[in-house]
Amino acid sequence: MADETPETSQDAVADAAPGPRISNIAQYVKDLSFESPNSPASVLESKEAPNGELSVQVKARKLGGDQYEIVLQFQVEGSKGGETAFLVELQYAGVFAVAGFGDEDHQKALMIECPRLLFPFARRVIADTVRDGGYPQLMLGVIDFVQLYKNYLQKNQAEADSKPADA
Repeated sequence: MADETPETSQDAVADAAPGPRISNIAQYVKDLSFESPNSPASVLESKEAPNGELSVQVKARKLGGDQYEIVLQFQVEGSKGGETAFLVELQYAGVFAVAGFGDEDHQKALMIECPRLLFPFARRVIADTVRDGGYPQLMLGVIDFVQLYKNYLQKNQAEADSKPADA
């Protein structure tokens, strides 16, 4: 019939699309910890934002088929007057279907593009957690996942170079 429309579900579009593709299947908080070791003093002293230090790691794990779990690990430490005001540790994860890439591009998709898709949501979780902990909201700046990937490759190359070759 002329009134029928073709199927346009996401699965049908993804299956029909040739070439490389990344599909976000799920995302979730895998682990979240907030500590405020010097409260209530650190909360009551002033409303100025604590100075912060940020550590970020990206991990990828194959689940099966073309599905991977990507985990962003954050550690954010805020300090006031040389003392820790708060510590946030977050593992924010997503399950992605990644297919159609060459070997090098596949690794880049997992370690750069998937984290870019997850980051805004992880940033919101951290901001809300810090605010709910009694501190001014902390909004993380943009993270350069390309540079993180380059650092990862350099570290792996340095480790490989330092291992003695088998005779």
